[in-house]
Amino acid sequence: MALAPYRTVAAPAEDEFTEKKSRFIGYIAPVTTEQEAAAFIESVRARHREARHNCYAYRLRQNNLARFSDDGEPSGTAGRPILEVLQREELTDICVVVTRYFGGILLGTGGLARAYTQGCKMAVTAAEILPMHPAAECTLTADYGFYGKLQNLLPQYGAVTLDTAFEGDVTVRFMLRQEQLPPFAKALEEQSAGSLAPTVLAEKYYPFP
Repeated sequence: MALAPYRTVAAPAEDEFTEKKSRFIGYIAPVTTEQEAAAFIESVRARHREARHNCYAYRLRQNNLARFSDDGEPSGTAGRPILEVLQREELTDICVVVTRYFGGILLGTGGLARAYTQGCKMAVTAAEILPMHPAAECTLTADYGFYGKLQNLLPQYGAVTLDTAFEGDVTVRFMLRQEQLPPFAKALEEQSAGSLAPTVLAEKYYPFP
């Protein structure tokens, strides 16, 4: 089964706002398992033991899983609005917690839903979105005479060089988008008169620029 691209965030981020004296703080983090999501949620709870609510949602590629919690807010006013933002932004392997310190003024169900939506949106905006692409991690060994050609060829196919070893020959390890592997291999074969071909070490995701 072919890998499909997805969007996540590069690192945890946060932002906050105040609505009718209630303080809302949105936290976002990349996660890949339910255990990582649970640990992130608990870390936010531990940071805000005095908060009235720590509502959350997360989406995982693993088992195409989505979970959310209103954490004591009226049903449907917190966790689901957070999840809907993640769905609209097409973000996955992601967890968002929106913490609320109650300010004494009721917001109503519509006001709560808007506030938790905004808390999630602000966290997303504060984060660096990371598009992850199906990739092939490759290695290639060539003699020094061909290395100049290789330095020109790799960028033409969007390759990202990970490391280069200069020994008896030159060995280059690089990442290549999966769809670029066949045309790159063909061009390499043509330029090396059939003597060179990339070795695929692994298929994985990579955040190409």
